Amino acid sequence: MPEANEAVLDFLQNRRSRPAKLLRAPAPDRQALLPMLTAAGRTPDHGKLEPWRFVVLEGQALKRIADAVEHHGNSQDRDAGDVAKARGQFDDSPLCVAVVEVQKPSEKIPAIEQTYSAGAVCLALLNAALASGWGANWLSGWPAHDPEFVQTHLGLGDAERIAGFIHIGTASSVPPERPRPDIGAITTWVDA
Repeated sequence: MPEANEAVLDFLQNRRSRPAKLLRAPAPDRQALLPMLTAAGRTPDHGKLEPWRFVVLEGQALKRIADAVEHHGNSQDRDAGDVAKARGQFDDSPLCVAVVEVQKPSEKIPAIEQTYSAGAVCLALLNAALASGWGANWLSGWPAHDPEFVQTHLGLGDAERIAGFIHIGTASSVPPERPRPDIGAITTWVDA
């Protein structure tokens, strides 16, 4: 039998995101964030395309994005509650890493595999932040999926989209455990 890393297995089996609205300052500084970004960059990446990049939003950038969310949402006549919720994720956040999916032309690596890799980067960054002792949460919402918004306010190109906003800070409280999947009910064993 291979030697298990019990500490890592225990962490993965018990990890729990912290609600973004409960994250407070302080947030990791750039020196503390770099190892987390490095860990996220170790995500499986078929063809070594690096079909993702990071945009770190801190300080006044978060206020600017929050204001832009409100202005853009109102200009589209979005529901006021949806606008407030989307704005709140940036108003409340002490630090946000936008994980940007960057689709790259490849004859060997399908676009869907590049999308999966970008999603895996989001989870890897979330887990790296939690393992580093920070509170963290992976969010998206309508601003993440609005091409005009992300191009205008986050500088994304035509072949780019937001895979997720990873909010990182100090957890102000520990959330209660939530129901988890019944693994037996969703697993099929095939031996022949």
